[in-house]
Amino acid sequence: MNFDLCSIQDIVQKYADIISQVSGVDVEVVDKKLYRIAGTGLYAGNVNQDMSSEGYVYRHILNTGETKIIYNPGEDPLCFNCPNCSNCQETIEISMPIKIHEEIIGIIGLVGSSKDQRDLILKNEKLYLEFVNQIAYFIAAKVLELKERENNLSIIAILESVIDYMNQGVLILGKGNIITICNESAKQQLGISMLKGKTMQIIYTGDELNNTSEYKMIIDNKEVFIMGEVYPFGLRNDQYTSIVIFKTVKTIHSDLYEMMATHKAVDAKNIIGSSEETKKLKSNIKKVAGSNSTVLITGESGTGKEMVARAIWQQSERRNQKFVAVNCAAIPETLLESELFGYVKGAFSGADPKGRIGKFELANQGIIFLDEIGDMPIYLQAKLLRVLQERTITRIGSNQVIPIDVRVIAATNKDLKAMIGTKKFREDLYYRLNVIPISIKPLRERRDDIEELTGYFVKRYSYLLNKPFSHIERSTMEKLKNHMWRGNVRELENTVEFMVNMMESDGILNDRTLPMDFFENIPKSVAINNNSNMITPLRELEFREIQKALSIFGDTTEGKRRAAMSLGISLTTFYRRLEEMLNK
Repeated sequence: MNFDLCSIQDIVQKYADIISQVSGVDVEVVDKKLYRIAGTGLYAGNVNQDMSSEGYVYRHILNTGETKIIYNPGEDPLCFNCPNCSNCQETIEISMPIKIHEEIIGIIGLVGSSKDQRDLILKNEKLYLEFVNQIAYFIAAKVLELKERENNLSIIAILESVIDYMNQGVLILGKGNIITICNESAKQQLGISMLKGKTMQIIYTGDELNNTSEYKMIIDNKEVFIMGEVYPFGLRNDQYTSIVIFKTVKTIHSDLYEMMATHKAVDAKNIIGSSEETKKLKSNIKKVAGSNSTVLITGESGTGKEMVARAIWQQSERRNQKFVAVNCAAIPETLLESELFGYVKGAFSGADPKGRIGKFELANQGIIFLDEIGDMPIYLQAKLLRVLQERTITRIGSNQVIPIDVRVIAATNKDLKAMIGTKKFREDLYYRLNVIPISIKPLRERRDDIEELTGYFVKRYSYLLNKPFSHIERSTMEKLKNHMWRGNVRELENTVEFMVNMMESDGILNDRTLPMDFFENIPKSVAINNNSNMITPLRELEFREIQKALSIFGDTTEGKRRAAMSLGISLTTFYRRLEEMLNK
């Protein structure tokens, strides 16, 4: 290790002055390169001088590591090669090495230049040796202390460089939780540019998620929730007592969202269609986007309810925040609550031991889209209602109440009012969700959109399938426009994809490219019988009239109500007949 006396030259000079004053003799100190670092008396004016041409005794000590006393300077064998051997002014010399871990870093020399000084040293030789040895120890300790400080500073500099490249926030704390070191990530996540020197409080909330602990951190009266750990150093050093490695809960939410989100940016102008119904829908989207009220989107399956929800998001002030979609029908009932609200470590048997952040918490500041809300179990509807009213959530297994700012957009293809009548949907939740109702008409009630949508899907799939497209025959387009489209836009898209796959090299879409089941709108038993000699069963006639009523009034909740009224039956009977028809 490189120990350098020059680094503490001022201190060495002070020690040389002390030795000289106590001993009454001149003192010089040289380093291991034989440069005079300090001097008194005869040597005071020659500090920083190279001694290598005359320091024969010192060179000997560097080689042996032993203290040497020259009682007769000029006559000792070590002096024979010295250029001042014949006219040496010294009368006695004590030379002692300065050592650190057996490494010689310099030499202290006591030099008497008179008989009185020689006699004084000889008289108190043992005392002088002990005194100089103690001074040598002090000098070595100072050099070692400086070196350790330099090493510590180097380690800290390396540590600061390393932690600056970490995407996690890092704070090194001193006594009293004073921040002594911080990285850029910590500043960015906490939103505080000057952290060093500030005092912080850190309080364990008791929750554990993602194999890390949650803490509430308070700096400058600002509360921030973080996920991470606090590690004590165990050093006897007030400047460095512990290290905090963390990510803010907000950052974790953003990271999770980046991994999970599909980022389908949809504006109202991206919704394809120019029918009056679609124009009205686009207008309504623009009107409600600026609000924070809950929205309930109703419409048959395949009409594009999530697309409408995303369009509301993209035109709202929350467009730069998160959009989290949850399909309530696709998640098992036993898991839906934990999916929505999250849970902490050890919350229940079979749970992920890491815990999990719920979708409501993940969507904080943004929008949560609850698709197929009609499939939510009744017990969970009560909890959802409480969240909407109180704007707080509690993770399963936790006592911590978390405030949230989330706009809720729900969607369903079911008749929620009818479900209220059968006690399958809470009436209070319905009115809490239905603050802003948006109804999406089925495709058969906005046939003016069919040609435009078909053109869009043809262009899309001909590009994806690398098949050149020429045109679609008018008769085929008319068939598409007159189709019932029970599956709505989703069915139309699937049909067009099939057609493009079946398209010949001429690039023409015609009847031959249509799917085999294209005309199967109603059960075969309900097909129109043109033979006047054949009797049509009443059940088939009933189904046919139900079909006709639906085509006239539409497949919406209101349309079904009007259809039932026109047929002279109750809405409940109408639903039962309709279910029988579809299951036949």
